[in-house]
Amino acid sequence: MGKEINNNLGKIDISEEVIATIAGAAAVECYGLVGMASRKSSDKFSELLGRENLARGVVVSIDDNQVVIDLYIIVGYGVKISEVAANVIERVRYTTENLTGLKVAQVNVNVQGVRVLD
Repeated sequence: MGKEINNNLGKIDISEEVIATIAGAAAVECYGLVGMASRKSSDKFSELLGRENLARGVVVSIDDNQVVIDLYIIVGYGVKISEVAANVIERVRYTTENLTGLKVAQVNVNVQGVRVLD
């Protein structure tokens, strides 16, 4: 699916996968975030995903020009989870809106685990 944008120059199609990759890349740049987690609810433990799988820890839904992004993250032990989540929300919203031109209505952060940093 995705989002279609029409302007005087033509048509632009932005897939949900592209938005998910942008959001995942923006999120992992935030301090305190160890990485993205698998979003499968069937997992008994949270699986830390590599940089090549950033979009797998993100769910994007688009409804009437409103983009909703759900992130599944793993944070580092000892960081204030609420501050990490707030930074992730702000950065993901700003980066996604800036790169795609779409309005992000909501960014939801789901903390799937805590890892001790080496």
